[in-house]
Amino acid sequence: MVPERTVLVTGASRGIGLAITRKLCHEGAQVLGIARSARDADFPGTFVPCDLSDARQTADTLQTLTRDHHVDAVVNNAGIALPEPLGQIDLANLHTVLDLNVRAAVQTVQACVDGMRERGWGRIVNITSRAIFGTRDRSSYSAAKSALTGLTRTWALELADHPITVNAVAPGPVDTDLFHRTHPAGSAAEAAALHTIPMGRLGRPEEIAAAVCFLLSDDAGFITGQTLCVDGGGSIPGR
Repeated sequence: MVPERTVLVTGASRGIGLAITRKLCHEGAQVLGIARSARDADFPGTFVPCDLSDARQTADTLQTLTRDHHVDAVVNNAGIALPEPLGQIDLANLHTVLDLNVRAAVQTVQACVDGMRERGWGRIVNITSRAIFGTRDRSSYSAAKSALTGLTRTWALELADHPITVNAVAPGPVDTDLFHRTHPAGSAAEAAALHTIPMGRLGRPEEIAAAVCFLLSDDAGFITGQTLCVDGGGSIPGR
């Protein structure tokens, strides 16, 4: 990451978002981390409390942030998955998943993109998922992350002249508290997930953060509209 740039990271208080924040701060960036609450008392950046599921609260928070800071880059990391098989999909849950994964990302980028245009530099990284290739019981989540993939390509086309790059990082299963809520260590669910990963292990949050930070850097200035899979080979066809 370019030192002294200001990066807004959503879902920044735990897991992948916290790993991204720590690496960015280590590299000299200023991080504005949005989440409902800070679980780490030593949060490395500037913590901004906000419930992104509340569109009005999100708008007010973003208005304040963009008034007080020049946001150079956005990492849309906040999201939610509510697993349900086809035939049992609750439409309220579908709306919740699409809203937090897609609406919040659109709202965040729209609040920051004019400033990037004015300054002639910007980076947007959307955290999607291996689920964009299809995952059992993840209709809502797969649809939401696929929508983010489409937004990544569309925004890349719209912003290439400024120049602002827009890319996505698609993790596979990652060793986080959130993953282990539904895949306890040593469980059959964890074993089934590991079976889908050719490298035979979970990803580490720091490995996802490394990919994100590269895409935020000046060295990635000619890369836009792409999805980088960080999944131990789990997205390779024929696995």
